[in-house]
Amino acid sequence: MRLKRYVCFLAMAGMLAAGSGQAQNQLPPGTQDPDSARAAAKGADSGREAAETKIDQRDFEAARPLLQKYLSQNPGDARALFDLGYVEDAGGHEDAAAADYRKAVAADPKQFEARLALGLLLAHQAKFDEAREQLEQATLLSPEPPNPAAQAEAFRSLAELDRSSDPPAARDALMAALRLSPETPNDLLLTAQIAEANGDLELAQTAYQRVLASHPAVSANMQSAANAGLAQLMIKQQKYSDAEPLLKSALERDPRDPGVNAQLATALLAQGKNDEALPVLETLRQLEPGNASVDQMLADAYSQAGHPEKAEPIYAKMALAHPNNEDILAGQGENLIREKQYLQAQTVLERAVQLKPDDGDAWSGLAFAASENKQYSIALHALSMRAKYLQETPATYFLWATSYDNLHLSKQAQEYYHRFLAAAGGKFPDQEWQAKHRLVALGGSH
Repeated sequence: MRLKRYVCFLAMAGMLAAGSGQAQNQLPPGTQDPDSARAAAKGADSGREAAETKIDQRDFEAARPLLQKYLSQNPGDARALFDLGYVEDAGGHEDAAAADYRKAVAADPKQFEARLALGLLLAHQAKFDEAREQLEQATLLSPEPPNPAAQAEAFRSLAELDRSSDPPAARDALMAALRLSPETPNDLLLTAQIAEANGDLELAQTAYQRVLASHPAVSANMQSAANAGLAQLMIKQQKYSDAEPLLKSALERDPRDPGVNAQLATALLAQGKNDEALPVLETLRQLEPGNASVDQMLADAYSQAGHPEKAEPIYAKMALAHPNNEDILAGQGENLIREKQYLQAQTVLERAVQLKPDDGDAWSGLAFAASENKQYSIALHALSMRAKYLQETPATYFLWATSYDNLHLSKQAQEYYHRFLAAAGGKFPDQEWQAKHRLVALGGSH
């Protein structure tokens, strides 16, 4: 989770214009222009005032030595310490900025601006517990002079920080922010994310849709985030056909977004659209080289789309790198069956079920491979293990029957041929013809 690093509307007495995008021209994280409190500080030292003038002019390099000189004579001046933190933060010197903000807080624990700036900086550094402490303190304080928008931003920042780890607390913080300032499209997006994390999928969907309906009032990035969020919500509810157009729309804006490509591939594969998923997964593999999950998705898609020869080198490489990964071995075994390499498939699948004995699908593959290898006792054992975890199907009934038949266990073979015919319902004409003829040969009635 990333908090917005630079908050441009926190100026207390006058709002600074948005910067050019480079660090030296932006406000530091979550802060206000030091001039916002300057008017209330009559008789301020001329050295500090000179430094603050330089800050107003965005001349941070010139402001630094002036502040350092002033602080050498006034080490406990909380405002000057905050100013110096501001300068260091604007220059990208995060550790120095954090140290100065901490000194400002120590000098004046009730200074709202330093608490907020420090909280946002710590969040940016992924020091979330420390960030939360500072932001919570900031929400209990008031900026000087009073500025409801700045207070609201403290609550919004806390809500964003807590949106995944503590959704109810995040919801309360956002509501507090909305009592202080008007709702923004970003608030809608945050509402959706908090609701989703809290399991309120209906509210999350409504909020995502409201963000999208705000177009063109919202930025392209926010639209993409809302599209991806709503699509992920649809995927969670297995509404894959609803997710697909949202994700395709998001990819039109950013075709190389790894997250959106992964979501679209998931939605397409879930609908059985393996051929459509393949180019998406190929792009994703280029974007995420060495990502085992992506490699496996692509290998599985190749295999299921009828291209086992393309899947095999990917499986082989993954199996070499992860010899104890049962999912990879099970996928490789199934792919080897599609390539009709039954001996290799049996070896790989035997290893897979040793690693994960409750994988019913792997037992299915092993039973089929063993049967093709004329190892009917192994096939029967695999079928009995599979039956512990999965329901029988016409295909497994037929495999039971033929395995018993080849072992000359006529009674059991007849039983399973009958079960197969009862379940097949005319959907497997070749096997049904074989079952009927074998029943006649075995002396069983039909």
